[in-house]
Amino acid sequence: MKQILLVLPFLCLFLKTYSQNSTVSGYIKDAASGEALIGATCYIPGLQTGVTSNQYGFYSLTLPTGNHKINFSFIGYETQSIGVDLKENKVLNISLAEDSKQLEDVVVTGTRRDRNIESTEMSMEKISVKLVKKLPSFMGEVDVLKTITLLPGIQNGGEGSSGLYVRGGGPDENLMILDEAPVYNASHLMGFFSVFNSDAIKDIEVYKGGIPSKYGGKASSVVDIRMKDGNINKFHGQAGIGNISSRLTLEGPVIKDKWSFIVSGRRTYADVVGRMLGLDELKENKLYFYDLNLKTNIQFSHKDRLYISAYTGDDNFKLGESIYMRWGNVTGTARWNHIFGNKLFSNTSFIYSNYGYKLGVPGNSADQFDWDSHIKDYNFKEDFSWFLNANNRINFGINIIKHHFEPGNIDANENSFFEPLQLTNYNAVDGAVYASNEQKIGRLLTVKYGFRLSAFQQIGVGKVREYQDENAPNADEVISETSYKKGEQIGSPYIHLEPRVSLKLTTGETSSIKASYNRMVQNLHLISNTTSPTPLDIWLPTSKYIKPLIADQIAAGYFRNFGNNAIETSVEVYYKDMKNVLDYKDGAELFLNEDLETELLTGTGYAYGMEMLIKKQEGRFTGWASYTLAKAMRKIPGINNGEEYPSTYDRTHDLSLVLNYEVSKQLSVAANWVFSTGNPITYPVAKYDVQGNTMFYYSKRNGNRIPDYHRMDLSFTYDSKKNEHRKVKRSLNVSFYNVYARRNAYSIYFRPNEDNPNITEAVRLSIIGTVIPSVTYNITF
Repeated sequence: MKQILLVLPFLCLFLKTYSQNSTVSGYIKDAASGEALIGATCYIPGLQTGVTSNQYGFYSLTLPTGNHKINFSFIGYETQSIGVDLKENKVLNISLAEDSKQLEDVVVTGTRRDRNIESTEMSMEKISVKLVKKLPSFMGEVDVLKTITLLPGIQNGGEGSSGLYVRGGGPDENLMILDEAPVYNASHLMGFFSVFNSDAIKDIEVYKGGIPSKYGGKASSVVDIRMKDGNINKFHGQAGIGNISSRLTLEGPVIKDKWSFIVSGRRTYADVVGRMLGLDELKENKLYFYDLNLKTNIQFSHKDRLYISAYTGDDNFKLGESIYMRWGNVTGTARWNHIFGNKLFSNTSFIYSNYGYKLGVPGNSADQFDWDSHIKDYNFKEDFSWFLNANNRINFGINIIKHHFEPGNIDANENSFFEPLQLTNYNAVDGAVYASNEQKIGRLLTVKYGFRLSAFQQIGVGKVREYQDENAPNADEVISETSYKKGEQIGSPYIHLEPRVSLKLTTGETSSIKASYNRMVQNLHLISNTTSPTPLDIWLPTSKYIKPLIADQIAAGYFRNFGNNAIETSVEVYYKDMKNVLDYKDGAELFLNEDLETELLTGTGYAYGMEMLIKKQEGRFTGWASYTLAKAMRKIPGINNGEEYPSTYDRTHDLSLVLNYEVSKQLSVAANWVFSTGNPITYPVAKYDVQGNTMFYYSKRNGNRIPDYHRMDLSFTYDSKKNEHRKVKRSLNVSFYNVYARRNAYSIYFRPNEDNPNITEAVRLSIIGTVIPSVTYNITF
């Protein structure tokens, strides 16, 4: 019955006819590169209505026949006003040129100036890659994910971590997609850098709430990253040399206005330089990472376009003959865009994703072994956008994913004391259908409503153990084991209806009130007892013993702009309720454990908070300040005597200040300062001696906190005066990370005092305790 009620509004819209209307449609692009402009505005002043372009730059407007004036605009670009005599359906492609006046200023976002007021979307941010490149960087590497953590409601896992905590959720609860392909581990060098090369990135959207129905599979957030399509008008390149890495990007047309490509690569070279300099420490050792982004797009006709993109990245660490470790992602996406008529836009996608890691001891010694693990996805998506009329825009589609999990395989030669071992592999099929409509009701109210119906089924090849008590699995109480053939259904499917609703009420020319509700269901679980992702983490699917994580979130906010929309302000509050939350038993053993379900406990959780943001978007002085006041709690039988306790991801206070000042056309200065409450931790509160061994008695779970975290970074960017007259343009960036050399605690551990072993002392482990300078030289041509 619920499904019928959700579908009825869409059916009513289908019955409407438009005999006196005609449609104008087309693409909105950057005039210089031919890149699609996502979220560009098409506005008809005479009717006081309009639409925005989709993620491929396509727009469609159904209007009464007659003469109309249409304004096409995008922040940082010159507005085009075009008169249209609409007597029949018309194709109108638009190329917008960058505004030379605005180029003199820094623009913080890449969308229209009043998007935060007029859009129904809340708890969502778009990140400008141009801004990211201006901000201070660690070791000269511009990082998209580090910039995201400067926004309200989003924190990182600490120094040297690429994990994101979003509104009380863990690092595995974020859907990170690159050209629609999921990225399961987004970190390089154990979390100091992310896998996203900013030179290859066009658009970044982050959803913390009010998540559209086309997204699913993760409980807390969506980070949707789009690669550049490649300059379709002329050849272009850029390169950079920094402290530890170099990068090169080449793009251009294969056939002008029809077919383009982009190739972007990045690699660290400390190991290469070290060996060239004759450093003995690096002769037999390896430590590097690389990324390679590839993309091409071909326009067959006005109605058909093909995109093919790929990413591969790898980290390689080897310490002589002692140990080696490699991990990385491979993704591939093929998308076909087709326009049916003038209103219906379709996108057909075939997506592949593979995350894997290897660990071992090389050679022929007695401790030699090779361990590898993988998670692979084969993904099909069919998405439709129906620009029904100026007041209704409908999105619907299907998504089917085949997951394959290999938690661990160990191989060893005949001289090794290790025995070969293969942990149970898992397979699952993950499907969903979705639909939503963004409907304008009068001039003041816009409602976006929809649903996502998801189904998750574990399948063979696989095996399932039966325990005496299936609600409390115990490795010592296995009563049987059932094997399943390839494709055979294992247990019953998990089917969930996920409603999504957002609304926007305009309260003035520069203000609005918004509210949203969404349910998210997560069927993939990260098995790790660390606070941030590591290469050795294991992913497992929902199964008989591991239930899907279900998160219901409501949010409301007030949005107000000042100074002709140059200054944005917003206040949001949210509450999130979570069911089937996983945590680990005290002393859980997760490494190479065939019976991981016996180490897990399930309970409930909740999170709530308030987020404030003030942002100055234009002028020589730009930046923002964000503050989050939040609480995240868990209540799990078997932990903390059944009493609720702070989540590992609980941060009471989080403050970020980001400033950028254009001193002149050549010189800009940027700085950021961050502060956050320390992570929860469990400390020993007493110790006792058992037969000469010191044993600790611990406080309640997460009953203490490590010291608060704060840090300041500073950068200077200089553009040569001669750039205006040169085809090859040069710039120099100098950054200082951790300016006042704060020794932030990554963790706290306890040890006996060297002078008096009877005294136990707390020791702060700091990964970075000094200022780290970096210099990056960039060229574009």
